[in-house]
Amino acid sequence: MRIMAGLLALLALVVAVVLLVFLTQRRLLYFPDARHAFVVDLPGHAVTLRTSDGLDLAAWYLPPTGPDTGTRVLVCNGNAGNFADRAPLARALSARGMGVLLFDYRGYGGNAGRPSEVGLAADADAAQRWLAEHGDGDRLVYFGESVGAAVAAGLAQRRPPAGLVLRSPFPSLAAAARVQLHLPVGWLLRDHYRVTEAVRAASVPLLVVLAGDDEIVPPALGRQVYDAAPQPKRLIEIAGAGHNDRALLDGEEMIAGIADFVATLPSRDDVEG
Repeated sequence: MRIMAGLLALLALVVAVVLLVFLTQRRLLYFPDARHAFVVDLPGHAVTLRTSDGLDLAAWYLPPTGPDTGTRVLVCNGNAGNFADRAPLARALSARGMGVLLFDYRGYGGNAGRPSEVGLAADADAAQRWLAEHGDGDRLVYFGESVGAAVAAGLAQRRPPAGLVLRSPFPSLAAAARVQLHLPVGWLLRDHYRVTEAVRAASVPLLVVLAGDDEIVPPALGRQVYDAAPQPKRLIEIAGAGHNDRALLDGEEMIAGIADFVATLPSRDDVEG
């Protein structure tokens, strides 16, 4: 009887822990800065995006400050902070002749709502619609970092761009969790972010940017995404860089690689012609 009681108590504890993890997992995945994004001396203007489920999202459009390449870049943030943290990236791309749309997901940057895979997809759709209608460019490129790489890949599957740039991507959230936790937790996940499936289905020109010493998303995971993608594709690995290093924000090697990649992409007129 004592053994049976002990086993039942242990089972109850395991069930309680599993239930707790299931219910709180999004708090372990999303780390929003809920303050309104505040940018200093950033050219351009504020934008309000309207999602299909009725939310208003804060955004900022920065036009090209260098000779206009006709490229417009939609930036899908990672899982922390708000779009003000990506202002150096926007400045660097703008100086290379690209217009850039920064935006915050639901629950971030003062926006209403709570983040989830479905919610972030709706937010990215709203940003893409605005940029396609108001960006006044010849080609759209999606840039996503980490979790944002998964958001950008999913968007590319639904609304194919001229090109896709994935910084520190992972094949799926289950694969990333397995590396971090050393446990097969895929069956517990509420959000899945199946990136390799999305890049295969999108079949658009791809640039993958990796940090050689990434402690959060090891470069081996990003190489799995690259290997699974169809041609044309390019890979840049920045030696010695960590996941949140400045080199992966506006570092010259990454920005130059993006500019070179964009220069190879056909314009909308080329595709339609």
